[in-house]
Amino acid sequence: MTTSLITGATAGIGHEYAVQLAARGDDLVLVARDVARLEEVAEELRRAHQIDVEVLPADLTDRDDLARVEARLADRDRPVDLLVNNAGFGLKQRFLDNSADDETRMLEVLVTSVLRLSHAALGPMAERGHGGIINVSSVAAFLPRGTYSAAKAWVNQFSEWAHLEYKSRGVKVMALCPGFTKTEFHQRMEVKRGDGFMWLDADFLVRKSLEDFEKGRAYSIPGAQYKTIIALTKAIPNRALRLTQSMGRR
Repeated sequence: MTTSLITGATAGIGHEYAVQLAARGDDLVLVARDVARLEEVAEELRRAHQIDVEVLPADLTDRDDLARVEARLADRDRPVDLLVNNAGFGLKQRFLDNSADDETRMLEVLVTSVLRLSHAALGPMAERGHGGIINVSSVAAFLPRGTYSAAKAWVNQFSEWAHLEYKSRGVKVMALCPGFTKTEFHQRMEVKRGDGFMWLDADFLVRKSLEDFEKGRAYSIPGAQYKTIIALTKAIPNRALRLTQSMGRR
């Protein structure tokens, strides 16, 4: 039986991962801050798919909470086969309009937790000779859009390196780079969510990412429109790409 641990599992992309992994028969460990929502989602998935679902409430900006998730991943007696580093954090304002504390909290979620949870998971996976990590990054990683883009660029580089470093030991690591996706993420940032061709459905996004992961790819970029955008970033100067700063902030 496969066990998957998902951070940010109660809404959006993380919730869709929980639904699709449960549907294929995975047991789950769900990580999020909202205990009530965790319990609600866990019970829904238990009833629908007759799987074991463990809830692990944690605020990933709290180092003690993060350590509890690390310990669960490192537990050799209860192995985790797939780690989905999905927990998100976004700031609507530009860098100087945010406090340094808020910027630091964003980096704790987007970078520090990915590093520490991956470190905890990779050891047991490499020892067993199988396992995998999906790090949810962003198309923003390819664009000059402030500290969010910088954090996601780190996720891409780390994931690509780990993909090359550990595939010979049976461990797959992949970065998923979504574009705009119809989730609660923008609503929590108090940003208007769109509904045009640039906006992806979470079920399509997760389904394509799992297909790419099974194929052993280092990156998953669902949607032809986003593959095109990323290809164009290699030809367009950064000073022009900087004009994308306002996209997704209104």
